[in-house]
Amino acid sequence: MPHVLIVDDDLNTREALVEITAAEGFTTAVAGNIRDAQIQISRHRPDVVLIDLKLPDGNGLDLFNDIESRSTTEIVLITGHASLETAVDALRLGAADYLTKPINFRRLKALLSRVPRTADLKTEIGALRTELQRLGHFGQMLGAAPVMQKLYNHIGRVAPTEATVLLLGESGTGKELAAQTIHDLSLRQKQAFLPVNCGAISPQLIESEIFGHEKGSFTGADRQHKGYFERANGGTLLLDEITEMPIELQVKLLRVLETGSFMRIGSNQEFETDVRIIAATNRDPEDAIAEGKLRLDLYHRLNVFPLKIPPLRARGADIELLAQHFLDELNAAHGTAKVISPDGLACLNDYHWPGNVRELRNYMQRSFILSDQTIDAAALAPTMTPQSSAGLTLSIPVGTSLADVDRKLIFATLELCGGVKKRAADILGISLKTLYNRLEEYGPHDILESDDALLYKENESSNAPKGNLYG
Repeated sequence: MPHVLIVDDDLNTREALVEITAAEGFTTAVAGNIRDAQIQISRHRPDVVLIDLKLPDGNGLDLFNDIESRSTTEIVLITGHASLETAVDALRLGAADYLTKPINFRRLKALLSRVPRTADLKTEIGALRTELQRLGHFGQMLGAAPVMQKLYNHIGRVAPTEATVLLLGESGTGKELAAQTIHDLSLRQKQAFLPVNCGAISPQLIESEIFGHEKGSFTGADRQHKGYFERANGGTLLLDEITEMPIELQVKLLRVLETGSFMRIGSNQEFETDVRIIAATNRDPEDAIAEGKLRLDLYHRLNVFPLKIPPLRARGADIELLAQHFLDELNAAHGTAKVISPDGLACLNDYHWPGNVRELRNYMQRSFILSDQTIDAAALAPTMTPQSSAGLTLSIPVGTSLADVDRKLIFATLELCGGVKKRAADILGISLKTLYNRLEEYGPHDILESDDALLYKENESSNAPKGNLYG
């Protein structure tokens, strides 16, 4: 039976927690101060520790160092003195969650329900992760480079906790796969994982998509709609391109993160939600804050456990590993046995991959279509050269307006990419929606898309709302 240790100097709180944890199938032990808690920990290793922040002989955070089994013990900080700083400190020290008094018992029960009921389960899961990591597989992620091994280690540590994760990295590096892996390796794995791209939803609709709406709450609301927070209850919600979320909506998001409750549009009823948040962005968050695209307080709340996803050019031999993986998928799907020649592999390794793993997948699809049995450098040469990132320069006279600089830079990058808008957006570090906004403002331009552009057509939409280059 799993065991819980309750550390709180308030007798009524201890008794209430004992009743709840016992009803959830836990054996319990109690302590009223840090010294008694240390004795209890030495007697019986707990699976869960509920710690009050303010204790008679010290701070509840001080007890974290006495819990040697932190990798297999869920630590939950409970306090009536809530602050963002203490929440961040607790989560960075390894706390699974942070609850404020009066305690939300429904949220506590949800957390307890995710604790494995067999003592060796976490150890077995950890051993499996280690073996997969050694082979270059980690969840849905693939790669054996040292930078990826470091990333796997960090994901393995944060996944079992309830800590909010902020994924940072260029477009195409695999941030959604990293988020999916965190979910799959967490105690929420049997619940929903819902990704939402904040930059792909109209600003007029995003609040409804995130929080839901009631029937008749606005024109066109002909039925009740459950938002992402409601549908992801018990699971994980990925907020991709978080800096594209309207600033006024970020205030409401912050409230949900702090209180665990929200209201649908057109309703006065509060709904409780138990959702783990993973946020992602391909922009520098500090630049986004300076430009007024990201609230500082929301950034601090999301930046509990930041993870940097490395670009493909920094992953060495992973380029060949991934290329072969994509080719294996294509061969299996089409019943073929195509191979990559040595000069083809050399061509892949010499390229700088501005679009990262996504671009590599698209190149492999294109070369697979164009090749018979062997994919060689000739199949890749029309669109891939080692010098392509530096093969076009742009000279701008001093005194040119910023608007003209933006326009010239966009069209020069499109020319570099053969007119493929998705690749140009990746190189510029902006969303595809933003690129379309600027092109719509500039009007027609003599740029023709190459055959390679056909791979991106399904993801493009010319009806995006207006924005700006750095939006």
